[in-house]
Amino acid sequence: MAVKTRIIKIGNSQGVRIPKPLLEQSGLQEEVELKVEENRIVIQAASHPRRGWEEAFITMAEQGDDALLDSDVIESEWDETEWQWP
Repeated sequence: MAVKTRIIKIGNSQGVRIPKPLLEQSGLQEEVELKVEENRIVIQAASHPRRGWEEAFITMAEQGDDALLDSDVIESEWDETEWQWP
């Protein structure tokens, strides 16, 4: 579906109004990323690189898969007496 629209002034910037049917078809919501590719402006959903991490960590803990990998590290007296978690 192609729709013609105009570039409009919005304060010191410019923008376009995206018709509701196009937004519904694209699934885009509030936050998007813009980039230029071959003389085109591409609008895509914003990426969230850490999305799902919390759930993954909970699952790992439930499965006992959150063990320290470098457990052979020798702790010092300083580790026992001076170190404090924030």
